Order: sequence, then C-alpha cells, then structure tokens
Amino acid sequence: MIDIALVGNPNSGKTTLFNNITGSNQHIGNWPGVTVEKKEGFSKLGGKELRMIDLPGVYSLAPYSPEERITRDFILNEKPDLILNIIDSSNLERNLYLSTQLSELETKTLFVLNMTDLAMKEGMQVDDDILSAEFKQHFIKISASRGIGIDTLLDTIDKMLDLDEIIKPDLSYMRKDISDGVEYIKEQLGEIEHKDFTALKILEDDALITADNPLEPDVLKQVSDIRQDIMTKYGDDIESLVISDRYDHASSLVRKCLFKSETKSMSFTEKIDTVLLNKYAAIPIFLLTMFLVFQVTFGSATTYIVEVLETFISDFLSPFAGELILSLGASDFTAALITDGIIEGVGAVIVFAPQLFVLFLFISFLEDSGYMARAALLTDRILKKAGLTGKSFIPFIVGFGCSVPAIMAARTLDSEKDRRLTIFLAPFMSCGARAPVYAMIASAYFFRSRSLVIFSVYIAGILVAMLSGILLSRTVFKGEESPFVMELPKYQMPRVKSLLRHTVSRTKEFVKKAGTIILVASVAVWLLTNLDPSFRVVTDHEKSIIADIGRGISVIFKPLGFGSWIPSVAVLTGVFAKESVVSTISILAGADGVGVLMTPLAAYAFLIFILFYVPCVAAIGIMRRELNSLKWTLGAVLFQTATAWIMAFIIYNAGRLVGIE
Repeated sequence: MIDIALVGNPNSGKTTLFNNITGSNQHIGNWPGVTVEKKEGFSKLGGKELRMIDLPGVYSLAPYSPEERITRDFILNEKPDLILNIIDSSNLERNLYLSTQLSELETKTLFVLNMTDLAMKEGMQVDDDILSAEFKQHFIKISASRGIGIDTLLDTIDKMLDLDEIIKPDLSYMRKDISDGVEYIKEQLGEIEHKDFTALKILEDDALITADNPLEPDVLKQVSDIRQDIMTKYGDDIESLVISDRYDHASSLVRKCLFKSETKSMSFTEKIDTVLLNKYAAIPIFLLTMFLVFQVTFGSATTYIVEVLETFISDFLSPFAGELILSLGASDFTAALITDGIIEGVGAVIVFAPQLFVLFLFISFLEDSGYMARAALLTDRILKKAGLTGKSFIPFIVGFGCSVPAIMAARTLDSEKDRRLTIFLAPFMSCGARAPVYAMIASAYFFRSRSLVIFSVYIAGILVAMLSGILLSRTVFKGEESPFVMELPKYQMPRVKSLLRHTVSRTKEFVKKAGTIILVASVAVWLLTNLDPSFRVVTDHEKSIIADIGRGISVIFKPLGFGSWIPSVAVLTGVFAKESVVSTISILAGADGVGVLMTPLAAYAFLIFILFYVPCVAAIGIMRRELNSLKWTLGAVLFQTATAWIMAFIIYNAGRLVGIE
C-alpha cells in the first residue's frame, strides 16, 4: 500500500481533490490519542494500491494547534511515500509559506496549484515553470472543483512514485547567520531523516524536536550561544526571524511567477460581498435565505411527495404485507407486529426522507459555495454578546444536520470555556432528526402556514441559544473572550457531483438510522402498546403497558398543554432518537389521530419542547466523551431539558393568557 498525504491551507481545495481521487471509498475516524477527524480514502493507479490521507488544513508546520501537530507528526513519523501540497493559486503568497516548509523535509513532494480557474477570473496567471525552477520540484496546475487537470495530476503522481530522487533542501533564502547555524547543527546530528528541517527547529528551540534528537551538552551550549548571538544582533527570537525570511521568500517568488492584468477591477467575490456583507442588508439577507430554504424544503411540492409515500405505505404496502404474512400461516399478532409496528412505524419516519434530502442539499450548497463562512462572520458580533466566538457558528451550522458532529466540531475552538459552552448550546440547533417531527405536527395543526411555523422553531433555537449563552457565560462559564480569525473562501459554484455526494451521504445516515434504531424503537413501542402489565394481548391501548408509563410521566407535561399519555410517551422514546417521536405517535394515534391529540397552541409548545430537550443518546454519548466529565454531561442534559420545559411553559401559558388555544 502506497501512502499519499494531502497537505495544504484550510480552504485550499484539499478535501475536494481527495473526494475526486477516492470517490466514495473513504473511511472517517479519529487520530489516535486525539479527537481531530482522520479521513482516509483508497484508490488504484497504474496497478498501485493508494491510501490517500487527508491531513487537517494548516498554515504551517509549527505545532501550535492539534491540527498542526497531527500534520507534522504524520509526515515525520509515518513517512508517507508522497506528499501532495495543495496550493490555492488565488492566495499564492500565504500558501507558499507552507510550501517552503514542506520543501525542507526531504520527502518526495508534488506541489499542486489548485483553483487556477478562480485565479484567472481575477486576472491572475501563475507561471508554474518558474516555481518549478525555483523549488527544483514539480508544480502542476489543476482545478479540483471543476475536475480540470486531474488526469495529468494522476499521471504525474504515477511517475513520481517510480522515481527515487529526493531534492535537497535549499535554505539560501534565509539570512546567513541562521543558515550557518543550521549547517553547524546538521554536522552534529549525523545521518538522520529530515536533517535540514530538524536542524532549523533545534535552532528555533523547538522543544519537541530537540527532545527527539538529543545532542551532547557542549553542542547544546554552542547552539545556545549561536541562538543568543542572532537574537542579540536582530533584536528578535529565531522563530520570528525564520517566519520573516520565509514570507520574504514567498513574496519574492510571487513577484516572479504571478502575473496580474493591468486593469484591476473588483473580483467576483468582492462584488458579491459588497451586497451579502453589507452592514445593513447582511442579516436580513441571511434570514431571508434561510426562510426560503425552509419554504422549499417543507413546501407544497415536497409535502405532496410525503403524502404520496404515506398513501403508498398505508394503502398498499402494509395491507399487501399483512395478507402475504397471513397466507404463510403467521398469526394475527405477528402480522400486526410487522404491518402496524414495523412497516407503519418505520414508514412514518422514512416518508420524510425527500424533505430531508432537499434540506441537506441546500445546506451543502451554502457550505460549498462559501456563504456559510460569511454567515459565521456575520454572527460573530451577536455571538460575542452571548459570550461565544464566531467560530462557534460552525458547530451550530453543523447542528442543523446532526447534533453528534456539531458537538465534535467544538473541538476546533481555542479555549476550554468556548468549547464547553458551545457543546451545551449546539443541540439547540434543530437537527435533521427533529425535522420529521416538525413536519408531522405542523402539517397536522398548521397546514397552511407549516413552513412559517417550522422556520419560527428554527429561529427560536438560535435566539434561545444566544440568551442561554449570555446567562451561562456570565455565571458558569466565565472567562476571557477568544479572538475570532477566520478566512473567507472565495465564492464558487459547487459541483453537482460533490453536492449530491454530501447530500446522499447525509440522507443515507437518516435512512440507516430508520432501519436500525427506529426499527427497534417501533417494535418496542408496538409491543408495549399491545400488551398489558401482565403481558397479555390487549386491543384497548388505554390498558397497555405504555399507557401506564405515559400516564405516570404525563404530570410533568400537563402545565405545557400536552399532558396526555401519547405525547408523553413520544417525548420519552425521542430520547433514543428524535425520529422515534414520529413513529411512536403514528403507532399510538394512527395517521388520522395525530391532529386531535392536543390544541394547536399545545402542539406549538410540543414542538418547542422537542427542539430544546435532551438530544438523542448518541449525542449524549459524544457529549460525555468531548466534555470528558460525567458532571458536565449531566449538567448539559439537565440544562437543556430545563430550558425545554421553561420555554414550552412560557409559550403555552402566555398564549392562553391572550386567548390563543
């Protein structure tokens, strides 16, 4: 197996290229000992078995963050057969800084100039021949998002893997005092890999590299003297001087190889941002965009598809399966379990897959186009008032898909305070699992205004998350505010193939859950509905085990307006998976009984409770792992559930005070 590591700045198109090469043959996990995502993919090239490793996006190989540490350690310790350095051609200088570091590693490296189409649109032309001559290494132009140059890239990779030649590093661009110091240290190191890189890091006083490459005490004393002389001469530490030299070198390279058109006009991205980031219009545009997403997602067209699927399941599939099972000699009880418990229960959830597909498609489009990064910038000021940073917006956005990756995405936050607070609040974003619940209840009680009602629930989640952030940041999570620095990627039209891959993957996860967790929950609910406490079959659901359970806990929900036993049981099963709320109500009330379980006001309070109360058991498990504390996890669960009860109580009772039912 040949290992190829993809290394590059964030937003350089690294993952897009990874997806192009590996397709769906990918594996996601975590790096050993840390909680940063590890992405591997597999491919074949000219008879060679390739393992592609998509390393975390980094700006340098200095280990200041978990991502940088992982990337550097993987290159130094795992020794990939080839490094692909993905370079954003439209942000050349910043990207070439990392390229200079990679060129010092004495590891076979192919430099890939990506996004050349975007650079050309902005009047920029990169001469890859000049860069190849300067680095004495291969540079190749591609556009991963458009699939341009991929075949040529693969041919070049194939040829490079067959070559044994490794280009020696060239540190001549650094000031002579530093390069002389590096040469002295190299002489003391003997025969080791990555000698130039190691020597430079020892001169910079990198503790990790120095510990892994011990030197004699007299040599360390000499190195310390060299370091001190340089610092005294230039009035700065070695690392800062090296950074300065690298950037000067990168700037020099850009001046040589980058050619810009004479007439400088606003780029496509700049033109769009004058509108979308306008001081007054930005927030209204964002809200309007999200409203339109929900209007289309839960509008007439998708609702019609849901209704067709419901009719197919209840009028054809379920009766057909029942007759078939009975004809095979099964009992009425078994036939009812399969038709009413499994087919109707799981089917009640599956029918919402088309709506979720549309929702995931829109979210993927907004992410891939570059707009979501702007949304993070827009909300930074608001999030700061809530004691958060704009970086928390990313986990929040991920939370609209699923709370599990949203909680995991909080790993990237800089401070422990921000990380914990974001984990507490991320489940307040309406995950895709809650969408079927909203769709069912809104269609039953607010059919004509269902899109507006569902949109209001999503907005309520955001607003309450902000208010909760203010409360928690001033009490439980006191601490310094973290600065918000985020690169805004250029706008681009997402590739249809990429959009569909992301959307289908998310929808498959939903369907997979329906076929596992929801299936088990549906069977359990049906059995508890058709058996009494003595485990005798009953036809009156009021005498069932689940009715007794529901009546036992319904007292908690009476002040919220939905204190009958069916909604109470649905809330309980929703702890295992939010989609179970749909299957539970469908089994217990039937398709025609959903709309008479409660009043419209109570139904809205029910939606608010479902929005805020404890997330599913999978999310709780991830929360426990990420917080690394049972106390904090229980605190988060209690806070979320208390918030749900209080908000539903306020809405229901305030509505009754003004005469709403």
